Amino acid sequence: MATEENGVSDRSFLLGKKTDLIEAKRTNVTVGERDLIIIHHQGTFYAMDQHCYHAGGSLLNGDIEEFDSKLCIVCPKHKYKISLEEGEGLYKASNPREKNPQPRWYSKGIKQRVHKVTEVDGNIFVTLSEVPGWIESDYYQTEKGREELKKAQDSDTADGSKC
Repeated sequence: MATEENGVSDRSFLLGKKTDLIEAKRTNVTVGERDLIIIHHQGTFYAMDQHCYHAGGSLLNGDIEEFDSKLCIVCPKHKYKISLEEGEGLYKASNPREKNPQPRWYSKGIKQRVHKVTEVDGNIFVTLSEVPGWIESDYYQTEKGREELKKAQDSDTADGSKC
């Protein structure tokens, strides 16, 4: 059982000074063996797995937009929408069974693992998620997933493109 003091547990990792992370706006870090993105947006810090659950695209340069009253990061690779707060995948569709189908937002459920961010005395800490079970972004934290990311990166470098 993790012990906790000031919102920081013995499973928390120091990321840095609050002022530095605010200035950076986005930072990618490796904590334990997990690759994370730390985002400061509109006065709030968010942390999630760095690679999109869908195809492993880096979320570092994704736009942040609001969909269905939820603040989301949009994966630059395939435009998947992921809520910053919960890691929920969102998509817009219409139900063809309705008489006058109108597009609306639907949830795919939790797809991206999010992590807790805490501030103590001007320092920012992240506590890795302990949510049990498999979340799709976990794949890119495995050896097989990392190999796939490396192959894709090597392929992009070889053909001169950046994706």
